[in-house]
Amino acid sequence: MDLNLNGKKALVFGSSQGIGKAVAQSLVAEGATVCLNGRTEEKVKKTCEEIGAHTYVVGDLTESGRGISVTEKAIKELGGIDIIVINTGGPQKNDFLDVTIEQWHTDFQSLWLSAVESLHVALPMMKEQNYGRILFVTSIAAKEPLPGLTTSNGLRAGLQGLTKSIANEYASSGITANLILPGYTNTERIQNLNLSEEKIQEMVPAGRLADPRELGDLATFLASPKAGYITGQSIALDGGVLKSH
Repeated sequence: MDLNLNGKKALVFGSSQGIGKAVAQSLVAEGATVCLNGRTEEKVKKTCEEIGAHTYVVGDLTESGRGISVTEKAIKELGGIDIIVINTGGPQKNDFLDVTIEQWHTDFQSLWLSAVESLHVALPMMKEQNYGRILFVTSIAAKEPLPGLTTSNGLRAGLQGLTKSIANEYASSGITANLILPGYTNTERIQNLNLSEEKIQEMVPAGRLADPRELGDLATFLASPKAGYITGQSIALDGGVLKSH
């Protein structure tokens, strides 16, 4: 299927590795012009060359205002923006009383305000051109809290309300906004846990971890003109882990 993404301009946050890299790689394969983002230049530059992305912008989204500067630089490099994939690293594991106020501020900036900052830059341009695709890559924690992930559970759940608001407000301008909720995915973060096959089968009804490429392909479809009638949705890619509707 031709997804009609040739020439579409995309910024993918947190794309030097893992899920973000898989999303960027899938977009590149479909002909999109992609700008990567990562914290360290050496790593993101290497990924850019490896997957054939157009360019990259270095920036740490835990820093105030970084969502604005990264998006502005990406738009300048790309010559516009059609697709923005908001993907940030997961917060540290924590129980409520162990979380400092400083950690709340850091995680709020990374998971929430960096997205708001970026969209303040990108949305006016998308509205003017009557086309835009906004994707939030969050977690199944947005629907069902995971043990020991207090800040992630709270902040990611709130992004669903933000996405619904944006989807409703900008649908008539040809802009969609959706969330992808990854479950247990075969990334470096999961690999470091050294989960046994038995444990994985116990946790996941499908009996395996997700391949990041599966999530990348879902994101690429949602970023395409083919998905123009899908907006305001939270779509889990979790092998059946979520038990709620």
